[in-house]
Amino acid sequence: MTRLFSCLAAMLAFSVAAAAAEPGLVVVATDPHSEPESVTVAPDGSLILGSASKPVIYRAAKGDTQARVFIDASSEGAVTFLGVLADAPTNTLWACQIMGAGNNRHSTLRSFDLSTGAAKIRWALPGEINLCNDFTLGPDHALYVSDTFARRVYRLRPGAQEGELLIEDRTLDGIDGIAFLDGVLYVNNVISNNLYRIPLDGSGKAGVPEQIWPDRPIKGPDGMRAAHGKLFLAENHNGRASMITVNGDQATVTTVLDGLSQPTAIEPSGDMLWVGDRGSDKAIAIQLPR
Repeated sequence: MTRLFSCLAAMLAFSVAAAAAEPGLVVVATDPHSEPESVTVAPDGSLILGSASKPVIYRAAKGDTQARVFIDASSEGAVTFLGVLADAPTNTLWACQIMGAGNNRHSTLRSFDLSTGAAKIRWALPGEINLCNDFTLGPDHALYVSDTFARRVYRLRPGAQEGELLIEDRTLDGIDGIAFLDGVLYVNNVISNNLYRIPLDGSGKAGVPEQIWPDRPIKGPDGMRAAHGKLFLAENHNGRASMITVNGDQATVTTVLDGLSQPTAIEPSGDMLWVGDRGSDKAIAIQLPR
């Protein structure tokens, strides 16, 4: 049995090394057991990663292969970070700061200076139990925040210090990734493995979520971003990063990267597509599919 495990470990190490050596593949590592849950790219090309197991946010300069601590929130206690998002026009880094464990979690939306890491605003999400998970910037320049445990989306308007409830719906019990594609708001559900469109009227009021039906199952949909008319999705239950083409209520899903440990984050940037692999403490970049 020991020999078998040794052989399997050697094979795994070889496959990881081979992947890292593959032409066009870029790998940025974080500290061991840091579990980078979300990634974003700053205007200078640096990669920013939130740790789901440590009270830190990492940053790797463009071209570096090792991320270093950028923001240390250990003075806040036993906190961790889920979503991170670079907001270049306002020089802001948004982050979901989490306190507690399991279903007894409390979340604070934090913002920091994107250049220096200096703290800006904080907003504690409403309710006894909540989970600030991810966010996206809308065409109205507002920040849209997903709350996984409270099945809600909040909107933080430009210049606001706290969010307002956009929608609360039972289909969003497990909401995770959130993105605007061509001005339309899409969310996924990491529990039900579903994808939804949330219609917004001219005043910004949300309608009933509309389910999108993919041509193959998506498993553990997590981080989600949009670029070039496509949605890009990290599937944490099957080790894949996927590209989604939406056509009405139907969608075509194309696997763009496979064999990952636990991909939870994705970020198109320029001609690259970054995938955060939480289970292997790294982020991997490939050529952005079109």
